[in-house]
Amino acid sequence: MYIIFVDSVSGTELLQLVSQDVAGVLVAAQGESITFPMGHFKYDFHNLDFYEENGEIKQELVIYVKQI
Repeated sequence: MYIIFVDSVSGTELLQLVSQDVAGVLVAAQGESITFPMGHFKYDFHNLDFYEENGEIKQELVIYVKQI
């Protein structure tokens, strides 16, 4: 599944990855902080989004974070 990290203040996409361990990534994201090349962030909230692509229903987890 696609997992996308987004800055919840600016709406900037920080990282996009594919993982089969969605629960593990979500739990890790809710930890103390997340470090990206552009700074340190803290988990804010998440959404599970469904969309259609080429007639196929797909899903992605969007994790919103705030810079600390």
